[in-house]
Amino acid sequence: MSDLNRGIMKFKNADKPIVVLISSLLVFGSIALLIAWALNTAYAV
Repeated sequence: MSDLNRGIMKFKNADKPIVVLISSLLVFGSIALLIAWALNTAYAV
């Protein structure tokens, strides 16, 4: 079992590259959305 198959991703094939790619895109996309929303709210761009 690899280290990626532990923690909150406790399902079979959690260490497949496509699953890691989708989850990282989801995390980084939500962070980018939050930053864009914060800048838009703070500076009224």
